[in-house]
Amino acid sequence: MSSIVSYRKDQQSQSRLLHALAGGARERIGETGTGRGVGLAWLASGAREGVGLFSVERDAERARVAAEVFADRPEAEVIHGAWRRIEEHRPYDLLVLDGGGTGKTPGDDPADPARLLTPGGAVVVDDFTPATAWPPLHEGAPDRARLHWLKHVALDAVELRLAEDLATLVGTRRRLAPTGSRSSSE
Repeated sequence: MSSIVSYRKDQQSQSRLLHALAGGARERIGETGTGRGVGLAWLASGAREGVGLFSVERDAERARVAAEVFADRPEAEVIHGAWRRIEEHRPYDLLVLDGGGTGKTPGDDPADPARLLTPGGAVVVDDFTPATAWPPLHEGAPDRARLHWLKHVALDAVELRLAEDLATLVGTRRRLAPTGSRSSSE
């Protein structure tokens, strides 16, 4: 794995988190935003034998390169296309949203954890700046993407501070999880 995994020092904690969470998956792990395959490598290194790994990358060249890197891992499939292609292999025990489905950017609707996760399955949404107040702010306004995940009715979610300038949200799907998000008054 060391030949394909290179990462910034401040992402080391995120990588270890993915590795650890992958060990709890029983059947399927999904990821949006394969990139060069760094996250997928950490997930693969932590996954139990027989667990399927599915990663979607929208850039054709990056998807091709990542698919070549994982060619000797039949349990890992790199899929070229929009992030919603991750829905083709649902439900997941672990879903890492790094390249779509986060709700962070205009036009990127958040993924629905009630549809995509097994009961008890986990979702990871990374690349947040640690919150310092409630409600958390982004560019001076309430951070709608972060609040979506932290208040989602189908999840028990928490923000984990991994470095001085890096936080990740981790949510576990409730056993009986309706679709949608909680109101802001809860």
